[in-house]
Formats: sequence, structure tokens, C-alpha cells
Amino acid sequence: MNQPSAADDNFSQSELDKFNELAHRWWDPQGPQKALHALNPARLGYVAARVALRDAAVLDVGCGGGLLSEALAGEGARVTAIDLAPDLLKIARLHKLESGLEVDYRLSSVEALAAQQPGHYDAITCMEMLEHVPDPASVLAACGTLLKPGGRLFVSTLNRTPAAFALAIVGAEYIARLLPTGTHQYRDFIKPSELGAWLRAAGLELEDVSGLVYEPWRNAARVGKRTDVNYLACALKPA
Repeated sequence: MNQPSAADDNFSQSELDKFNELAHRWWDPQGPQKALHALNPARLGYVAARVALRDAAVLDVGCGGGLLSEALAGEGARVTAIDLAPDLLKIARLHKLESGLEVDYRLSSVEALAAQQPGHYDAITCMEMLEHVPDPASVLAACGTLLKPGGRLFVSTLNRTPAAFALAIVGAEYIARLLPTGTHQYRDFIKPSELGAWLRAAGLELEDVSGLVYEPWRNAARVGKRTDVNYLACALKPA
């Protein structure tokens, strides 16, 4: 089985192990990734409202088992999807045989891909991934390198607020059991101001920050104004 190379050092092995263990039920809408399945239509809608996806070259960073990757491909995008969790990529490749959608899955860090394909992509998605890596700024810098001028980066992550701790960790992991215990570490949550500073350092212009609101009573999500728990952001690479 392929493993990340020594050059791919912006990852936590314990995080990779945690997500590899979830691989076999990644596509089960009632399984451990139930909330992620609910978030996916809202994430896709946010991206599709800001980028013409048909025939666009799109990169999905930290693709996991391919939920968003396949959704983007279903809208006509030419999708490359990368992750450093080999078991998840195996599941993603198996699922695309069932769906018939074309996605180019690769075991790679975004930093390594940036060295190979600078200025290649019309849009990049990086969803629920930044809070799981040691150096989020490095990921964003690589995304900036990979984007074409005029391209857009889409990010979703968790805000570092008491509300996020109460809902995303205590509520979702320990009370409602919507997520496996230990999925998130509060210290790794990211304030929008921190994200904005990293984006500017990467040469990107923050265009929008919107809330990503999960409603467990109907197991669905929507884009809204509340950004104190989950939020989405869109950034432009100036032409």
C-alpha cells in the first residue's frame, strides 16, 4: 500500500489513522459521516453559485472518500481529488465504479501537487480539512500556487468559539453521537480573521464568509449568516 512520502510532512499520522478507520462506512448516509452527507449539498451549492463548474478544472483537497469530488464531477467539472489517507482513496476509487463519475484520485499532499501543476486549476475546494493539519497556512499557500489567475478557492472549517466547542464537540461527538468521539480538537479550530490573514499571505483575496448551518433535527444543512460554528469562505486569485 502506498504511503505519504517523507516530503509530505504537513499531516498528522494520528489524524490519518482516525479517518482511515472510517473508510469502510464513508458512503453510508446513516454511518459515522452522516453529518458530512448532510453538509454536502450545501457545500456544492455554495461552490456552484460562484464558479461555472461545467468543463472547469477543479481540485478537491483532502477529498476523503470522495463525497464532494463526485458531486463536483456530477456538475460536469473535470475533478482531481487528493488525500493522504490511502484507505479512503481506495473507497473513493471503488465508489466511482458504482457511480460512473470520473474523478482522478491521487495520493498526494497539496504542497507536492503545487510543485507539479502551478496555475492549473479554475477552482479548488478544501472542505473540513484545515482543522486537521499541523500547518493550515501551508495548505492555503499551495492552493494559491495551484490556482489559475482569476480562479477561486473554497474552504469550510470550524470557528474557534465557545459555540463551536459546545455544538461541534460536546453536542455532536458526546451527546448526539453524530460524529465519532475525538473527531475534532478545539485548539485546531480556525477563526475567520486567521483564515483571512493566511489567504492574504497566499496572494488571495477573501470575497465571502458565510455560515454553514447544520440542522440535526432534519439532518440537513444550509448556507446562512451564522459563522460562529461551521463556516464557508471563498477567495479569489487576482488575474
